[in-house]
Amino acid sequence: MSRLTQKNIGVIGLGIIGRAVVGHLRRKGFPVFVWNRSPQPVPNFVGSPGELAGLCNYIQIFVSDDEALLQTAEQLTGDLAPRHVVLAHSTVAPDSMRAAAQIVERRRARFVEASFTGSKLAAEKGELVYYVGGTDAALREARPILEASSKEIVEIGAIGQASAIKIATNMITAASVQATAEALALIQALGVPLEKFVEAMRANASHSDTLAMKLPKMLGRDFDPHFSVKHMLKDMQIVSQIALSHYLDLGVTAAARDQLVEQMQWGHGDDDYSSVVRKYLHEPSEFYEEPQAEEQGEEASAAELIIGSAESEAEKPGREDTGAADSQEPLLALGGGASAAAAETTTPLRRGFLKQLLSRFSSGQE
Repeated sequence: MSRLTQKNIGVIGLGIIGRAVVGHLRRKGFPVFVWNRSPQPVPNFVGSPGELAGLCNYIQIFVSDDEALLQTAEQLTGDLAPRHVVLAHSTVAPDSMRAAAQIVERRRARFVEASFTGSKLAAEKGELVYYVGGTDAALREARPILEASSKEIVEIGAIGQASAIKIATNMITAASVQATAEALALIQALGVPLEKFVEAMRANASHSDTLAMKLPKMLGRDFDPHFSVKHMLKDMQIVSQIALSHYLDLGVTAAARDQLVEQMQWGHGDDDYSSVVRKYLHEPSEFYEEPQAEEQGEEASAAELIIGSAESEAEKPGREDTGAADSQEPLLALGGGASAAAAETTTPLRRGFLKQLLSRFSSGQE
């Protein structure tokens, strides 16, 4: 406590963004203390969130999901006091952000919602954009801290509304990259040089900062994580939950989410979410390989084998249903869109083929 000053800032969560923010705060002259769930050999690493609260009046939280945010708020609550301002930067459901605020405010500490946009490069340059919510007094106190790592601060409104804005913008980002991956597949199939597509997009009205950054990396198969598959998938799952509760049919988001699920299945959860292009630019993969059935000597046995194979395939859970273990939230039934799509497309085709085959057997053809 002897080191406590009004300027001390505590940072919880040393991922890609948290580490960059710590660097900017220190360059701006703020004394910074840090804590992470897995210990790291960095300056001023403390033993617990409670110890951090004892040393710092301001606490920034950079954890990845709803559960982690609520757990961190609970870990802090016994050591919070009216002098504290807690800034929550996680991308979570609006209800989770409001729940975290309630935990903090039980101790009469102040709470600022400060969702951000901007990935690794923006964080390293100190050019994040914060979407913020909270009381006027809390926002005034938080502004110098946020300015250390940002190029813009956008005031949104009540707690929870900034989270709604953040996940809505991520819907557009995920859909844009997914559409780009599919466009590249079309260009490749038609034999047009992919570089020409990049050149054309630069002059196109639908071009964006996201595409300027992602397109060259997608073509170069550079999937160093600026924003990982698992984190974008988590955000799209939040959207799916909200869609269910409000009876919204968000087909584009569901399609983008399903491709992120496939990347998780392939073991690419820690890659950049632009890795969805792998599927479309024909990168070799064993994911879709079908087991080869043994040849049968009689036509009737062959028909039984095909029928049994199709029925067992229909009973199996979709690959997307078995790959959610790497995600920190369960996939929704609505979000089983990839497996549902498989059932709606491949199964009818197989059944139609089987009916035709059996019809030929019964009629004596072939």
